[in-house]
Amino acid sequence: MWDNATLLRGIASVLMAFSVLAVLYGAGHYLVHRPELLPIHSVKLSAKPERLDAAQVREVVRSEVRGNFFTVDIEHLRQALQKLPWVRTVSIRRTFPGSLAVEFEEHQPLARWNGESLVNTQGEVFTAETEQALPEFVGFAGSSAEMAVQYEKFSQQLKPLDLQVKQLVLSPRHAWQMHLSNEMVVELGRDELQQRLARFVTVYPYSLGTMQEAAAKQGEEVEKTSQRLQVQYVDMRYHNGFAVRVRHGSA
Repeated sequence: MWDNATLLRGIASVLMAFSVLAVLYGAGHYLVHRPELLPIHSVKLSAKPERLDAAQVREVVRSEVRGNFFTVDIEHLRQALQKLPWVRTVSIRRTFPGSLAVEFEEHQPLARWNGESLVNTQGEVFTAETEQALPEFVGFAGSSAEMAVQYEKFSQQLKPLDLQVKQLVLSPRHAWQMHLSNEMVVELGRDELQQRLARFVTVYPYSLGTMQEAAAKQGEEVEKTSQRLQVQYVDMRYHNGFAVRVRHGSA
């Protein structure tokens, strides 16, 4: 081999090429990692946050953005922003020559969760503070998504009666109960939920609703000494009817 001049020249050329590439790579790596080369000079939000605190966003950006346009750790920044209250998802992209574009998807609250957290419109539990009037979900771990779906179905069914679900309860045995805006408690049980609620909606204007209206009129017309009748609890778990518990209260 050592007597083969052509082969030796070929090997030398290859080694030279590798050396040049190594030098170029090293120089490029050095230049790219210099912070003064294309520094990050701005972080732009795609839209003004509705609930997210902009001051908290700025604080995270100031503390987490390191390096330049090429070396900034976008995933690390995304994870830091993801921890802020009201943030559901975060996407970040580089904008040449020295900007980051940040897009937030904020949680849209649907209900309160077991008196401690909130549930968004996707049925996900999250932690944040709000004074917004929201219905209450009382359920067990892992049931929030199902409760969000059923809540929307129940709300649509109750629209003709102009009633809202103030509290929705799902027991560990998968039994459903609703507390309505007219102070009624409606027991739906475990099966045929939509059918049972549809029966409630059908009979309400002709029986339950008229009892409530009569109780309200009694309360308006008679003072102090009178007793009025009010429907407190409705059990829809019967195949061909329902059971009612009433309350006698002072007007």
